[in-house]
Amino acid sequence: MPLHKLEEFDSDYKNAFDGEDIKGKGVYTEGSDEKIGSVSDVLVDEDGRFRYFVVDLGFWIFGKKVLLPVGRTRVDHRADRVYALGMTKQQAEDLPEFSDRLAVDYDYEEKVRGVYRPTTGITAERSLDTPAPLDTTTGLGVGTGLGAATGLGAAAYQPTPAPDRIVERPTYNRDTYDYKQDSSLYDMNEQDHQTLRLYEERLVANKQRRKTGEVAIGKRVETETARVSVPVDKERVIVERVTPADAGRTVSPDATAFKEGEVARMEIYEETANINKEAFVREEVNIKKVVDHDTVEAKETIRREELDVSAPNLPIEER
Repeated sequence: MPLHKLEEFDSDYKNAFDGEDIKGKGVYTEGSDEKIGSVSDVLVDEDGRFRYFVVDLGFWIFGKKVLLPVGRTRVDHRADRVYALGMTKQQAEDLPEFSDRLAVDYDYEEKVRGVYRPTTGITAERSLDTPAPLDTTTGLGVGTGLGAATGLGAAAYQPTPAPDRIVERPTYNRDTYDYKQDSSLYDMNEQDHQTLRLYEERLVANKQRRKTGEVAIGKRVETETARVSVPVDKERVIVERVTPADAGRTVSPDATAFKEGEVARMEIYEETANINKEAFVREEVNIKKVVDHDTVEAKETIRREELDVSAPNLPIEER
């Protein structure tokens, strides 16, 4: 199962600890209260459960970093400390070195887990100062994660009386391995430290823009019959015969001109209508959008959890 750094998994991880940063806390040995180093990071699995504290051992061994399984720790928020259960400073130095350049795969984790797992064969009682392997028979410790309902917890370390006995070491398969197989390294201790979170629902209003329709504006051509009146002039000839005033008067022979073939000519004109079509601008149409603002109200039933403490005649201190 791939592991992720806490901040890469959830950039807002501090809210899971009421704004407190787990990184930077000092790491101390349980009992002797000797400082081992400080938490430089936390590795979580794909479900957000804490698996390892990345502990910077400090300048006393040139800044070496190691992985400390969360099940072998106790976090004291009041003292701002993380206690390593059943570990000495020397044992921390003997842990496999961790580097950001190394891939934390199954093989690497097996090296880390191998330090804590009991060996096969007949074992004698060990003291806390025995370098390795670390005593994991107690099964005490606390692990947690962003994906778990409980917060960081703790368990006081108690050395297990270890008479001579045979310890059978289970077999592990990289394809089927689950952290539950090493419950003493990763499990939470819910007996000593429990966190009860109270939840409430809130209405969260969001807006989304969706298309409600489309307005298409175009042009079409309509035809109609138009009429126009144009006045025109036409010429015509009127032949008018009249009797002159000296009608019947005798004229001299010389004044009489009988000429055959004499013709009077007059040109006749008329106007005709010449109708043409011309296009011109009739009107302009401007298209624009305006936004109308409105308020939409919604009503839902929301729930909130309240804490009920039932402890008759027992002193309870709420903080």
